[in-house]
Amino acid sequence: MNTTNKKIIPIFFATDDNYAPFLVVTLESIFANASKDYQYNIHVLTNGLNDDSIAKIDKYKNENVVIDYVNMHDKMEEMGNALHTRDYYSKATYFRLFAPKMFPEYDKALYLDCDIIVRGDISDLYNYDIKNNLVGAVPDEAVANVPEFIAYTDNFLDVESKRYFNAGILIMNMKELRNINFESRFINLLTAYTFNVAQDQDYLNVICKDRVYYLPKTWNKMPIPDSKLKLENLNLIHYNLSYKPWHFDGILYENEFWKYAYATNVIDDILLHKLNYTSDKQERDLECGKRLIVMAYEQSLMEDSFKNLVTNGKMNLEEIFSKGNDFINNCDIIQEKKLNGWL
Repeated sequence: MNTTNKKIIPIFFATDDNYAPFLVVTLESIFANASKDYQYNIHVLTNGLNDDSIAKIDKYKNENVVIDYVNMHDKMEEMGNALHTRDYYSKATYFRLFAPKMFPEYDKALYLDCDIIVRGDISDLYNYDIKNNLVGAVPDEAVANVPEFIAYTDNFLDVESKRYFNAGILIMNMKELRNINFESRFINLLTAYTFNVAQDQDYLNVICKDRVYYLPKTWNKMPIPDSKLKLENLNLIHYNLSYKPWHFDGILYENEFWKYAYATNVIDDILLHKLNYTSDKQERDLECGKRLIVMAYEQSLMEDSFKNLVTNGKMNLEEIFSKGNDFINNCDIIQEKKLNGWL
């Protein structure tokens, strides 16, 4: 839908009521810095939001901003139990993978996580020419700083750690993703092998391998110290994993988050959330992070790792990717594997 004659920039988010306040902060930061030369079509992928969440998000509607809500319930029902999750993650983490097929009107779009603030002009990110690559993304800084994650991507996934990208900030070549039948490739690979560490991000990295346009780190900077980057040069800060100012004090770049949060109509919700985020919950977050590192290291040593199966010819990716897509059949296979303890 184009309400003006301006060029459209589609932006996808995935959220639920728990994360809606942080989406509001993200939108505040985007539109405090975005060019008014574009129309922004915001698509919120969700399993359902209450009226209060919608009202607070809708504040950002104007002549240049269209916001709609895409209920993913039917798609999730269609997938059944095929989408595996762990810890505090929900199936919403997979929503971005279905966007290209669901929105055939777009040749290009942005996907953004909700735990970010955008300091630069978001149109500058959209306007990168990623050529015929499937996605534009930034190498995952959290992976690059943890030896166990480096071992996991190199030895388990067969994706070089320096080329393993974070999927929270994506320029999506929607047209080319449709051309390769990305959704079918994802479902077929999901049927064939389970990635437990980063789940949807791992599938994206494997399927998009060698067809990634690598963006400057300034467009996905995590709160990890980096002497080469100054705050004033950062376009986007990503408070991923446990690096969340609304959970912990002392997070790098926390003042940037609070600057935008205090400009919103959700600041009281966020302050209450932080007040109620007890030391037990903080400890749970830290323990989840430790377990994830252990899991990554253990999987990097597996004899039947994804990399070894592909390298030894026991798994043929071309054959898997070229299969037709049969949701019911694939989901039944996955459920059978779960019942037999294979997943």
